[in-house]
Amino acid sequence: MTPSLAGRTVVITGANSGIGRATARTLAARGARVVLAVRDPDRGRAAAADMPGRAEVRHLDLADLSSVRAFAAAWTEPVDVLINNAGVMMPPPDLTVDGFEPHFGINHLGHFALTNLLLPRITGRVVTVSAGGHQAGTLDLDDPHRRNRPYRPFSAYAQSKLANLLFTAELQRRLTASGSTVLATAANPGLAATNLLSHGGSRAARWTNALLRPLSQSDVGGARTTVHAATADLPGNSYVSPSGVTQSRGRPKVTTPSKAARDPELARRLWTLSESMTATTFPLPLRSRP
Repeated sequence: MTPSLAGRTVVITGANSGIGRATARTLAARGARVVLAVRDPDRGRAAAADMPGRAEVRHLDLADLSSVRAFAAAWTEPVDVLINNAGVMMPPPDLTVDGFEPHFGINHLGHFALTNLLLPRITGRVVTVSAGGHQAGTLDLDDPHRRNRPYRPFSAYAQSKLANLLFTAELQRRLTASGSTVLATAANPGLAATNLLSHGGSRAARWTNALLRPLSQSDVGGARTTVHAATADLPGNSYVSPSGVTQSRGRPKVTTPSKAARDPELARRLWTLSESMTATTFPLPLRSRP
């Protein structure tokens, strides 16, 4: 059972629908003040109105780094838990405001910048939602935005989910090296019947949605791993997945990600590249380099 979260503040990106909304409802029901950081404030307010306890809405567009900076600059309080939940899956070819491929730009770089900018105020935990699809991911640091190769929606999605896990691992390494007690964890929601795919719009997304929806659990079921990663007594860099054989559904448990996701040198290189692309850096002084 989720422990009491009375007096805790949790910021959740993309919490106006799907797994993010279900996560916010669960945490609010346990007494947390939940802040829905969303691209569409009207939809966010509609979601917040249906939640128990205290739920607030603030504007955040992860596809625009100026919006990320504005959100972080306006935040002046402690944050107990930051949940990097928002994301896109298999949209048609496009670019973010900053010229990034959307999967890499939104799922990874937007959250990378948000985390670093908020980190001086984070007191407890950073949870990043990845996916089982990271197993198929490969990370091309020479062409992460796919400018010199064909756009393949699932490949781009899998790359971003792999980046989420590499980010979590390197963030935890840096937190430990700085002497911080903040933890970085990651969650795999399994297969959940949300509107993530339906918002993609590409033909591949529509076909994938049609095939996977009958096999999927509810958004509440999909949120269980995120809630566990945010509240359970876990070591840093834990990756929480459903306990079923295919990790598509089941009770949350700590699992092992792919070999690529456990590559420390790849994680360091991704971090350096992400700092350059977002003009943000890890804000805490490192005491040593393990």
